[in-house]
Amino acid sequence: MSVLSVRVPDDLAVRFDAAAEPVGGRSALLFRLVDSAAVAAPNPSPTARTRRIARRLMVRLAAPEAAHVTRESAVFGMPPATWVAALVRRHTTGKPRFARPDELALIAIQGELRRIGVNVNQIARALNTAVLEGRVLDLELAYLDDLRGEMRGHMEGLREAFAGNLAYWDVGS
Repeated sequence: MSVLSVRVPDDLAVRFDAAAEPVGGRSALLFRLVDSAAVAAPNPSPTARTRRIARRLMVRLAAPEAAHVTRESAVFGMPPATWVAALVRRHTTGKPRFARPDELALIAIQGELRRIGVNVNQIARALNTAVLEGRVLDLELAYLDDLRGEMRGHMEGLREAFAGNLAYWDVGS
């Protein structure tokens, strides 16, 4: 069963208690108010309900474990509770979790790869329409091959980043 909590000024609490006394007290009146408000509200769709149902979990750790969580969460630039949640999420869903600077770096890399891909398409289009002979065509093809190698390097870097992140969150890391 859920617990709702609200802070109110002292004078409002006194007046509320006076109003609640004839109907069974503070809890009884609050229950009635919440119930009547919920009746008027539309039922949320099943997808909206399952989208983000979070539960609070309190965990007690020994000093060395707590120090480890504090250290690791600081490395990732996230609060300790977020770091622990990311660890649990990795083990339950298999999805990686990156520190914010790493996420921004990966987004930048993705943008660069997209721009390189546009350039490759433009080069391919130009080579298909141009009438080039001999050495000029060989030079253009060499440039295109260099670009292909650079893209492979970037893709390998992304694969390594994801593999490293997944390995970090694996048990025993």
